[in-house]
Amino acid sequence: MKRNYWPLLFIGIFSFTFGMIVWTIVSTSKASLDEDRSFLKKYQEVDKHYNEIMLSNKEFNKNYDLVLYLNSTKFGLTTQDIKYSQRVLEKKSKHKNVLNIGDNNLKVYVIDKKTQEKKTIKISLKITKSNSNESDLILTNNNFKNTNKEYTTVLKINEENNWNITGSFEIDGNMGYIYIKTNAS
Repeated sequence: MKRNYWPLLFIGIFSFTFGMIVWTIVSTSKASLDEDRSFLKKYQEVDKHYNEIMLSNKEFNKNYDLVLYLNSTKFGLTTQDIKYSQRVLEKKSKHKNVLNIGDNNLKVYVIDKKTQEKKTIKISLKITKSNSNESDLILTNNNFKNTNKEYTTVLKINEENNWNITGSFEIDGNMGYIYIKTNAS
């Protein structure tokens, strides 16, 4: 009597495929999902309005000079780090080792290019780990001390990690957006 093994092969393939589907669902349900909130907006909004954000920055830079000091490093209104992955930044970034474990001094002010006066700004910043949202620091004007239109605060970083600094600055309806990738050491 000759046996037919084809049905066993199909049962084996079906069982393996079904097992891989179950494994994929279980594995992904255990993974933490943190939504990217660059510029404090949903990523769909950033994707949809990316060109408008970049044009807004161009207009902001025509009228104002934003100065952001993080510890001793000076930044302008920059979003160029948005193009780079964290690995590329580790090799090429000018923004390495900007944050310290512990206290970090942050100072922001904006100068009107026409009048050379410092302007009142509405600040919305988020300092977040590049891989999760569990240690997010959300900073608004309430977190800053305003001395002659220079906004200062001390933020505490408690973990050596890669960090993103993102957010916006608003002056008289003009929006400027910032995106900096760095690390704390």
